[in-house]
Amino acid sequence: MSKPFDIIIAGGGAAGFFTAINIAERNPKLKIAILERGKEVLSKVRISGGGRCNVTHACFIPNDLVKFYPRGEKELRGPFNRFSSGDTIEWFERQGVELKIEEDGRMFPVTDSSQTIIDCFLGAAKKFSIQILTGQSIQSLYHAETHWKIETQNETYLAGKLVMATGSNPKMWEMLQELGHSIVPPVPSLFTFNIKDARIKNLMGVSAVATIKVKGSKLEASGPTLITHWGMSGPGILRLSAWGARELADKNYHFTIIVNWLNEVDFDECDTILRELKLNNAKKTVGRKSPFDFPNRLWESLVIAAGIDPESRWADLTKNQLTALATELTHGEYPVNGKSTFKEEFVTAGGIDLKEVNFKTMQSKLYERLYFAGEVVNIDAITGGFNFQNAWTGGFIAAESIVGKL
Repeated sequence: MSKPFDIIIAGGGAAGFFTAINIAERNPKLKIAILERGKEVLSKVRISGGGRCNVTHACFIPNDLVKFYPRGEKELRGPFNRFSSGDTIEWFERQGVELKIEEDGRMFPVTDSSQTIIDCFLGAAKKFSIQILTGQSIQSLYHAETHWKIETQNETYLAGKLVMATGSNPKMWEMLQELGHSIVPPVPSLFTFNIKDARIKNLMGVSAVATIKVKGSKLEASGPTLITHWGMSGPGILRLSAWGARELADKNYHFTIIVNWLNEVDFDECDTILRELKLNNAKKTVGRKSPFDFPNRLWESLVIAAGIDPESRWADLTKNQLTALATELTHGEYPVNGKSTFKEEFVTAGGIDLKEVNFKTMQSKLYERLYFAGEVVNIDAITGGFNFQNAWTGGFIAAESIVGKL
């Protein structure tokens, strides 16, 4: 026997819960259910931000905020003018959850625990009698004139309106494709680079603000770059991986990066600085202390890579050695052989083609009673709370649109 609901949300993650709660806030009489295929809801919320949940980012101007989205920048401009980071802060405050801003702009609950966000969502769902149905893996979607029929492995549900908040679930994309939607093929975004190179072999944990370019490409990003057991990570690398998600997938994750460890200082400036150091520090040992704003261990490694004995005095360096050192500092080439997922924060580029979504309502342009929220559409962001902000904004607009039309 079919179980009827006014609204069914497919997906028990951040976007799904936010949409359901916002619908219920506007009209508590509606019968709402969240269908989750797993045993637990909000599992990605639990592990995000190292278990602290990076709720949003302290970027309050919509035209600035959209610049953090490699896919979706143009489409999100209107939605962010309706519900942005400031609105997210206010919404959580109304639920009794206070957020704090960290130095890099990321925002977390003051408790530093993702459980606070989970408890907030579960509490609101209970308050509004939203049914949370776990272990419900959707097997088929059928569109009738007045409703949707949703079949799971053990139940049949009917819904006046359906919200797809299923994230990067290939099975759901396949079903939506069968209904006529176009799917942009998914590729990983936000990943670290696997690099085996003598220059960084024993430098795990060393970090420097660098500019990284992909050789033979226009891809470029700047930011703190962290040397790891596997290669390189940190905001600079993650930014590059997000912007280059599709291009780097086409290269099968085998390419060369050019690293400028001095960030904004170019080769010529560096060469001039090194010549001045040779004049002014003639009797000092080259490899002992970094003359630049990055760790001594990295400096010593690059000195060796330039063919210089770290115990040499500055006065003894030849013109060729200074040129080699300037090259290592500003133009070092590092072959990348593969990628690794960044912690548990797996983000995918791909999903419902943006041309098939009405961003004023988050409704499908193909079906009147079908809505989207979160990563199910081809929108993704760099790390820092931006992917969650997309989920909150999409959920808010879908809720406003659904309740306004019932």
